Amino acid sequence: MRPELLDILRCPHSQQRLRVEKPVISDGRIREAELVSADGRHRYQVREFIPRFVPASNYADNFGMQWNRFRQTQLDSFSGQPISAQRFWKATAWSAAQLSGAWVLDVGCGAGRFAEVALNAGARVVALDYSSAVDACLQNLRDRPNLHVVQGDIYALPFARQTFSFIYSLGVLQHTPDVARAFAALPPMLAAGGRLCVDFYERSWKSALLPKYWLRPFTRRMPKARLFALCERLVPRLLPLSHALNRVPVIGSTLRRVVPVASHAGLALSVTQQREWALLDTFDWLAPEYDNPQTAATVRRWLEQSDLAAVEVLKAGHLTARGTAPHATGH
Repeated sequence: MRPELLDILRCPHSQQRLRVEKPVISDGRIREAELVSADGRHRYQVREFIPRFVPASNYADNFGMQWNRFRQTQLDSFSGQPISAQRFWKATAWSAAQLSGAWVLDVGCGAGRFAEVALNAGARVVALDYSSAVDACLQNLRDRPNLHVVQGDIYALPFARQTFSFIYSLGVLQHTPDVARAFAALPPMLAAGGRLCVDFYERSWKSALLPKYWLRPFTRRMPKARLFALCERLVPRLLPLSHALNRVPVIGSTLRRVVPVASHAGLALSVTQQREWALLDTFDWLAPEYDNPQTAATVRRWLEQSDLAAVEVLKAGHLTARGTAPHATGH
C-alpha cells in the first residue's frame, strides 16, 4: 500500500479516518500493517501491500479463483490486442486526456484489464475488488506508481465520499446480491462534476434463452474446482462446434448461442488464446453465485434517482449507462 492512499481511505463502518499501526515497510510501501479507525473501534489488515476490508472467503470466491488462474489472459499487454482498451473507451466515451492525473475508481477490477487501460492514460487508479482477484491485479501492475489496490465491499466502500473524478464498473454489478444497492453506492463517491460509467448484461427474452441461465441453477452449486475441471474437458470439444455454427449464413450467430461455451471468434486471437478466453468466460458464465441482468428502463431510473446529470443508457457492447455528478453550487 502506498502511503498516499491513506488520504482517501476511510473506515467503511464509520467513515472516520484511518491510522496505521505496526507497519512493515518494503520499497517505500506498506507491506503489512493494521489500519485503525480514529475511535479505535474498527481494525483492518494490510496484507501483501493490499488493505483488506472484507473476509478472506466470500460469495465472489469463484472470481478470485478464475482471475488468479487467468491472471494475464485479458490484459492487452499480454494478448497483444487492444481488446480491453476498445471496450473501455467505447463504454465510457471518455478520453485519455480527461483521465490523465485524475483519481479513478475501478469497481470490480478483477486482474486489472481495465485498470491497465486507465493507467496507460495517466490516471491515478484505485482498483477495488471483493475477491482475491486483487492479488492478481497487483501482481500484474505492481510497477505502476499510480496504482492503488484495495480489497473491499461495494456495499461499504472504504473511501471518503466525493473523491473520484471518474468511476467505472464494467461486467461486475450484475454479479452482486443486490444490484440496485450496489449501483447506489457509487454516485456518492463522485467528486463534483465527476463521471460514472457502468454496464450490465441486458435482460430480454433473447438473453433468457441463453444456455448459461438454465445450466446455472446446477453449476453454481458445484464445487468450483470440480466445475472448472468440467469446463476444461468440455470447452475444447464444444468450441469448434460453436465456431462451425457461427459460419452458417444468416442464422449462424444465433445458432451458436445454443452451445454452452463462450466464443470469441470475432477477435484477433490465436487458437491458443481463443481456447483460453473461452475457458475463462465459460467458467465465468456458470460459476457466479449471482447473475442478475437488467433492463434499460431500470438502469435509467437508477441514474435519475441518484440525481446524475447527462444520463445516457445505450448499447455499447453490453447495456451501458453513463452519468455526471452535479457541479458544486455556491451560496
